[in-house]
Amino acid sequence: MSASHLDRELERALASASPKGEAGLLRQEGATSPRRKGNVGLLIVLLAMVGGIVVLVMMGFKDAAVYEKTVDQLKVEAGTLGNRRVRVAGTLVHGTLEHRDQPCEYRFTIKGADSELPVRFPQCVIPDTFRDVPGMDVKVTVEGKLAAAGGGFDATQVLAKCPSKYEMKERRDKGEQMPHQLAPTQGSGAPL
Repeated sequence: MSASHLDRELERALASASPKGEAGLLRQEGATSPRRKGNVGLLIVLLAMVGGIVVLVMMGFKDAAVYEKTVDQLKVEAGTLGNRRVRVAGTLVHGTLEHRDQPCEYRFTIKGADSELPVRFPQCVIPDTFRDVPGMDVKVTVEGKLAAAGGGFDATQVLAKCPSKYEMKERRDKGEQMPHQLAPTQGSGAPL
């Protein structure tokens, strides 16, 4: 049997299997089947759902985003931040840490290179490392929102950076202690 003979037999078998014959077979190949149309429709629906989920996630992240700024950047961009949550990094201004019992809150000021920011933290507990120690700069990061009418910053969280072990080794050699090992300081007549 030669290859052409096999081709002819295959054509006959296909023609006899299909009641439409060879012409019907050619029409089926060119037309899209209902099954194929269903697959394309399903693909479009799935892509639309994935696109919708991505949009919702991105919008959620935008609302939950916390911008991190320095004190100087915050002062410059205060008008554009509106009522957004912000994380501000600065250094505690010595002598400004005050504790109030009624209402229970802490007030202090942090500074950047060129400006200062008064902070109100309406909580009774602050980190152990957050102490006003003379001669030791305490790096502070506060998270919250700008107070209304330029009244400073309302913090919901206070993070104090503890000096590194290498920095403290040098300080220990000079006779200093870790900030959280020192006795609490007195501020505005109330113990911390």
